[in-house]
Parts: sequence; C-alpha cells; structure tokens
Amino acid sequence: MPSGRFVLRMTVGGLMMGHGLQKLNGSFGGPGLEATQESMGAIGLHPAKQQGLAAALSETIGGGLTAAGFLSPLGPAMIMGTMIVAIQKVHAKNGPWVTKGGYEYNATIIAAALSLATAGPGVLSLDGLLRKQRSGLRWGVLALAMAAGGAASTLAISNKMQPDAVAADEAEPESSTTEDAAE
Repeated sequence: MPSGRFVLRMTVGGLMMGHGLQKLNGSFGGPGLEATQESMGAIGLHPAKQQGLAAALSETIGGGLTAAGFLSPLGPAMIMGTMIVAIQKVHAKNGPWVTKGGYEYNATIIAAALSLATAGPGVLSLDGLLRKQRSGLRWGVLALAMAAGGAASTLAISNKMQPDAVAADEAEPESSTTEDAAE
C-alpha cells in the first residue's frame, strides 16, 4: 500500500510537471513556449524569452524530480521557487482567495512542497531505492532557502532587465576620462 507521502509526491510532482509541460511544449492543451514567453513579458518578467523558458523548465524538472523522489529536496525547492515568483508578480495584490485571482493555490503548493522537502521522498522513491534519503527540518529549511534565493534572483534579474531600466542604462552618459578632460 503506498504511503501518503508517495501519493502527495506523485500528485504535486506529477501535476506540476504537467503544468510545466503546458508552458514548455503545449502539452495538455497548454499555451506552449512562445505564448508563455509573451505572458512573462506581460506580467513584467524580463527578459521574457529566458524567463518563460526558465519557468517552464523549473516546473517540468522540479515536478518530475518530486514525483520520482529523486535528488530531494531539489524538486520541491524548484516548485516553491516558481510559486513564490507567481505570488509576487501576479497574485499577492489580489489577496489570498483564488476567486479574486489570489494566491491560495500557490500557497497550498508551497506548503505541500515544503512538507515533502522536510519529510523526504520516502522509501517508495528513487532516492529511497538508492538509499540517499534526505529528510528532516534542515532539508526543509534548505529547500525553502533555495526557493527563496532562486525567486529573489529571478525577480532581481527581471527588475534589472525591464525595458525601461535597460533603456535608462544605455542612455546614461559614460563618465569622462582624463583624455576627454584634456581636450
């Protein structure tokens, strides 16, 4: 009989992998990569092409690793990171409830992924088969730190690469050199 952890891993990981594949190649009626990249630009994630690919790969790979219970807690960290960015860029301003475009779904996914990172993948996993179980509070904290760091990096890159910011950087005059001063 499969454990609850196995069921949770397969559900969260499998659905997140499918969610990423929708973005990556249009599987399961998804928009595909080009439309995902356009959406990233529309919500202010720049450079949109790279941000779209990164989100699609993070969800696909993170979901697959989680479902398989392999290299844990990396998969749950990747899932949490994408959900943190989604909350920040799209849902936070709408409050918690999904009926108003809020973040309750994202927060639920984060909680499930954090629980999996802390509990470890269990014996019914590739890590269990390879006897590489990583579980406990320190692994959960590490996964959350990786997720927060990845999300912060994503948002910082996006802020730096905003079209307005890039144009302003290019418009700034270069500082004068001693040769310029002598002329």
